[in-house]
Amino acid sequence: MRITRVMGAALLALGLAAGPAAADSSPSPSASADGDAPTRAGTSFRTATEIEQGQQATASGSTGDYLYWSFPADTGQRPTVKATVKLPDAHGFETWQLDVYDGLRRRQSCQYGAQTRTAAQGAGSVELACVLRTVRGWAEPWANDPLPGTYYVRLTVVDLGAADLGKPVGAEVRVDSKDIGGAAAVDGSLGKPLVPGIAAKSEQDEDGSKGAVLSSFGSDDGWSSGWWSDRWVWTGIGAVLAALAGIGGYVLTRGSGRPSRVPPNV
Repeated sequence: MRITRVMGAALLALGLAAGPAAADSSPSPSASADGDAPTRAGTSFRTATEIEQGQQATASGSTGDYLYWSFPADTGQRPTVKATVKLPDAHGFETWQLDVYDGLRRRQSCQYGAQTRTAAQGAGSVELACVLRTVRGWAEPWANDPLPGTYYVRLTVVDLGAADLGKPVGAEVRVDSKDIGGAAAVDGSLGKPLVPGIAAKSEQDEDGSKGAVLSSFGSDDGWSSGWWSDRWVWTGIGAVLAALAGIGGYVLTRGSGRPSRVPPNV
């Protein structure tokens, strides 16, 4: 009974400690906290329109244009990019594609989602989606793993008839993330997130000029430090449970002492 009470109290305390860690793995808010969503898109990586996660960005363009947006993603997040293209009233078959690149402009593969879709003749719109892999805090230089920093979204048509080239279209893009937490944590972290201007340093203190900045947007609480995750909490819970199981097994197998049938030593 004593062992049962001890184990029950320990489990209750550990459950209370793990509560905040479990809450950290909840999905990010579905709406932007402040500011108006952008109503235009860039035409290259350098002019990509910055959007925050949870914002519904819109843009107008023409078939054949390359539309670019950028958004920040931090360690432990699994971003989902969704795009809707509103097509003109009369058109033929059109194939649209949604691509996502990291801060090094490496094309990132999608875990799942319709990254390329073909709109039937006369269809009013086409929807695309890309669920990226979980952003890691660190990776080998030769790996193509997603790392914290800026990500670029490119939306364009890849196949259409010559008569449909240049017709007006509308686009809607939204990025949301799910916080995976310690389930995808790795040892190690980047020195700096992969954001525009990471290779440049400001020289304002020396000659009054100012170089490229890291980024004009990012996490409200700053970028993740990379070493802490709820994996440490669950590792501690496992260690305590193992210790309690060892103590309980010892008590159960030890018995109550010398059996009564054994005579005492003379």
